[in-house]
Amino acid sequence: MDDDITPFRIDIPQADLDDLRARLARTRWPDELPGAGWDLGVSLSYLKELAGYWADGYDWRVHEARLNEVPQFTTVIDGQNVHFLHVRSPEPDAVPLVITHGWPSTVHDFLDVIGPLTDPRAHGADPADAFHVVAPSLPGFPFSGPTHEAGWGCRRVARAWAELMCRLGYDRYGAQGGDFGSLVSAELGRVAPEHVLGVHLNAYVGASTSADPAELDLLSEAERRQAQENQAWWYAHSGYATQMSTRPQTVAYALNDSPVGQLAWNLEWFVDHDPTRTRQRLADRDAVLTDVTAFWLTGTAGSAARLYHEMAADGWGRPASSGVPTGVARFPGDRALRGLAELSNVVTRWSEFGTGGHFASLQAPELLVGDVRAFFRTVR
Repeated sequence: MDDDITPFRIDIPQADLDDLRARLARTRWPDELPGAGWDLGVSLSYLKELAGYWADGYDWRVHEARLNEVPQFTTVIDGQNVHFLHVRSPEPDAVPLVITHGWPSTVHDFLDVIGPLTDPRAHGADPADAFHVVAPSLPGFPFSGPTHEAGWGCRRVARAWAELMCRLGYDRYGAQGGDFGSLVSAELGRVAPEHVLGVHLNAYVGASTSADPAELDLLSEAERRQAQENQAWWYAHSGYATQMSTRPQTVAYALNDSPVGQLAWNLEWFVDHDPTRTRQRLADRDAVLTDVTAFWLTGTAGSAARLYHEMAADGWGRPASSGVPTGVARFPGDRALRGLAELSNVVTRWSEFGTGGHFASLQAPELLVGDVRAFFRTVR
């Protein structure tokens, strides 16, 4: 049956890992202008060091085993394979929560938050804050991908998540997500408002910039100035997104053929977003490499890139509010503005943190978990 849910286990053939190591050893490195550092893109010295560790120090099997400790499943929704983690809480009154990653992340990014979310009692917190956690892999991304047809933008993904939660027997649930996951989670509140009791977002990429004078006029002077600064910052940092939004197939050849090329491409968004480099915690290099390795081993870099193209096809406009209560957590490296967020959401909680990062589940898991708990206490 197409709606069957099948247990899943990651088991990468050793030959694929040997091939990766051999390709890393044969990397053909480009030159770099003296003193360029990160100004023109990923630093050559940084990348060489990280690639060297990837080849000789990083152990995929350690992280594969850790992922396999978490119950995993696959199912087919709307013709697409969907991989997901599903961890039920020992607490009988736990609230179901679907959490969604972004690009270039994978569900591996959630391993440090799943335990505290599902079993707060075991982590020294209030058991009344427990969740049953469902963490799907985005269509086209490692273990769900590749996609085999066009049309898998955020709206269709949100509809698939609603179907997934229905199949799992969850009628009322919360949604949480960061980066692209923030767009999917907010959209889930629009496609299934009768089922979504609340939406919590971090790295909310849908509320940082605006080129619409009418929208800017609704902001305070400080937010209007910040929105304009964000627009300039995005123009200077969005080359990767422009490529994937317009010509994803072209870059797919390079990403699928060169592991170092893929590592550099993914680092475009994993690098520190805080220009002062004083407040943002760096993501652990093993976590970054596990995400990159998962893309490489599943051959899904090009498929994942198509999500940007699908979003461009859907239109990047600001959608109507779902009416569902929404909490937003803003960490260093994020640029969401409350005034813009409130144009599309009923924002009932807004939190700002002085440390962490854009990938909060990796860079500040304890702060993210705390804010998720605090928000959902208001809607349980």
